[in-house]
Amino acid sequence: MASEENGSRVVWFLVGASVGAAIALLFAPASGKETRRYLTKKTGEGKDALLETGKDILDRGREYYEKGRRIAEEAGEVLERGKKLVTG
Repeated sequence: MASEENGSRVVWFLVGASVGAAIALLFAPASGKETRRYLTKKTGEGKDALLETGKDILDRGREYYEKGRRIAEEAGEVLERGKKLVTG
């Protein structure tokens, strides 16, 4: 659960940083061409960071799913053994 919160925080931090950077650029004394080039570069970096974070969250989700599935299978086996012991 904590890792999901951290992933969410990272995403929101990146979104906030992107918005802040965009606002700062609007007030920066750079030419339009330079500003567009910078925005394109930073947007690409942000996209890459979001994709990486998304992949990490997806991988963790798969790990949790597999762990839960194994626990459920083990619990089922224990239940079956308990039934056999009770019924003889």
